[in-house]
Amino acid sequence: MSEQAPPSPVLACRRLRGLYAITPDETDGARLLELTRRVLAGRPALLQYRNKRVAGTERREQAEALLALCRAAGVPLIVNDDLALALEIGADGVHLGRDDGDPAAARRVLGEGRILGVTCYADWGRAKAGAAAGADYVAFGAMFPSPTKPHAPPAPLALLARARDELGLPVAAIGGITLENAAQVILAGADLIAVVSDVFGAADPTARAAAYRTLF
Repeated sequence: MSEQAPPSPVLACRRLRGLYAITPDETDGARLLELTRRVLAGRPALLQYRNKRVAGTERREQAEALLALCRAAGVPLIVNDDLALALEIGADGVHLGRDDGDPAAARRVLGEGRILGVTCYADWGRAKAGAAAGADYVAFGAMFPSPTKPHAPPAPLALLARARDELGLPVAAIGGITLENAAQVILAGADLIAVVSDVFGAADPTARAAAYRTLF
């Protein structure tokens, strides 16, 4: 990066709770940055860089630019599915799905100062394994039909409370969550509400992100 980023905000945010904003698959880098800037103004707890439509140098450049925005806003940046990229740019953590590597190995590489999240789908065994591997949060979904992952199998709300009670970790919920149904997900046990479309696709992303914050 051409400029020195401010210090990581991770250590001040270890109690993970609130909106977990996830970037859309946007190929227009300038548009992605502007949307993200507006979302960050609404003070999400975390931002995840997820973009399945770019790769290579473009992907790294987007990630670095988002990291600078996150540092300025004091919001941790998590990189989706790519531990190497997260380490390369100095991101605040990584989120791993089923095919994205061993969480225990990622924990060793990340150390204790960065965030490790694990997607558990509706798989309780994966949640237990993620917790044992040193994950900082576990994520379940899809909670509702999702435009981002239309074929994702449903995850019952009861998994959220079970994870909260038995694992002692923050619990993230994802999939089809909107401002209208988020409250029931929080009441069911979610600490983090992961949202793509309902925030980034809103007419006013700042106001929408801020509205989620009030639910907590």
